[in-house]
Amino acid sequence: MEDKIKAALEQIRPFLQRDGGDIEFVEYTEDNIVKVKLQGHCAGCPGARMTLQGVVGRILMESYPEIKGVESVDF
Repeated sequence: MEDKIKAALEQIRPFLQRDGGDIEFVEYTEDNIVKVKLQGHCAGCPGARMTLQGVVGRILMESYPEIKGVESVDF
């Protein structure tokens, strides 16, 4: 499943990079949550939550119904 998620994120990445951001896969949890790290301009963007849920989450959950959610983590 992780390979499928990473492949999907590669499709989303150019959309984020156009605005100076990026996304990194962190983990797929046992409770079917995808954890990602937003980078670049996305990391501090006020619209990051909307992008994460409205774009990244929607695409991943529509592609793979077993995914229950997408969360951003900060390190």
